[in-house]
Amino acid sequence: MGEIAGVILAAGLGKRMRSKYPKVLHPVGGKPMLQHVLEAAEKAGVNDILVVLGHGRDMVLDEFEDISYVVQEQQLGTGHALYQCRDALKPSVEHVLVLCGDAPLIKPETLKKLIDYHVENKSYATVLTAEIPNPEGYGRIIRDDAGNVRGIVEHRDASPKELEIKEVNSGTYVFSRRELFEALEKIDTQNAQGEYYLTDVIGIFFDEGKKVSALMTEDPTEIMGINDRIQLAEADRIMRLRKNEELMLSGVTILDPETTKIDSGVVIAPDTVIYPFTIIEGNTEIGEDCRIGPFTTIVDCVVGRDTVIRNSVVLESRIGSHCKVGPFAHIRPETVLKDYVKVGDFVEIKKSKIGEGSKVPHLSYVGDAEIEENVNIGAGTITCNYDGERKWKTFIDEGAFIGSNTSLVAPVKIGKRAFVAAGSTITRDVPKEALAIAREKQKNIEGWVRKKKKKDDD
Repeated sequence: MGEIAGVILAAGLGKRMRSKYPKVLHPVGGKPMLQHVLEAAEKAGVNDILVVLGHGRDMVLDEFEDISYVVQEQQLGTGHALYQCRDALKPSVEHVLVLCGDAPLIKPETLKKLIDYHVENKSYATVLTAEIPNPEGYGRIIRDDAGNVRGIVEHRDASPKELEIKEVNSGTYVFSRRELFEALEKIDTQNAQGEYYLTDVIGIFFDEGKKVSALMTEDPTEIMGINDRIQLAEADRIMRLRKNEELMLSGVTILDPETTKIDSGVVIAPDTVIYPFTIIEGNTEIGEDCRIGPFTTIVDCVVGRDTVIRNSVVLESRIGSHCKVGPFAHIRPETVLKDYVKVGDFVEIKKSKIGEGSKVPHLSYVGDAEIEENVNIGAGTITCNYDGERKWKTFIDEGAFIGSNTSLVAPVKIGKRAFVAAGSTITRDVPKEALAIAREKQKNIEGWVRKKKKKDDD
């Protein structure tokens, strides 16, 4: 097989998205739809890829800094877009795989099959097709009496008889490079939209006796294009169900796939159980034998093995093995929980390290702190880390015990195996193995309630 290059058409305005962002940047399964198309082509063995950009190209280039691209200054149709690549493709390229940047559900296996089919049949063009019950909006595949592809007619240009055809064009093709650009020079804008249709190349090849092939995908959802927010939501649903199926087949238990949202880049080890209404996003990795959810959100985290996270939010953090988090905990970015840590209900941890075996069981705020091993943080403890201008650190050494309702005014250090009495406000360092008590002596005023009542009655 000769050298093959990919071209992704991603210059469209996407008016129906009603968005200030280019259509191809809208996420599906946690990634911009353009990224899915790029990855599918690369996994199919196509590493030399050009992206045709137009509307909002600066925003696309901010997101994809390393892509090779050409610019379609005026959006004059798909044929015009592809023609912009004529001089940008390497001279050694013999075949061109053409993809739509707004069709993120295409699978690498299908692209590999399409490329092989094109080469084996010695075709000048091979189009990926699908048969769908409601082909509204899709170009129809026109065949001759012998079943050969003789053209593609766009929906707006189709006759009533042609509109009855169920086999549709996916917008994904493989072309022989030289003949492709020769044909693109022959197309015109005599159609309903006044644009240069790439689909006209198929008819030109047929008229010139050049072989055109078609390969029908078994999964029609692969060819789904996205033109509005409704289609975006449907594509996202399909992508996430695919991901859930992939995980379940690999040994992960997902109790309710319909209510579980897992991004395509997430990695989860076998024998972990995901409970309903859980959202796992970004580049999260979760080890084996974990229990996650229900009603839990995890974003860009690494979670060890045999860890339980219930009804909590965990963001951009590292959670060790054998940990217990929640219910109703909030783990904010840059937090590290070592192994066997407990973070209980209504606890917020921010930019802190909690050492192995330490516990923050409930109703506490720990921010900008470093807590060593086997520390116990009593209920209602807070680290007062902000003085109105700067954030300060709290350090608690191993084995320390912090009593309930304690305020640790940073910067402050609590020594090894030190005790802090409940209700204290600690403003100075506590030496190791010391007891710190920082609260006013209790004072009882006898008869105060009776005297107050009499005064109010008077």
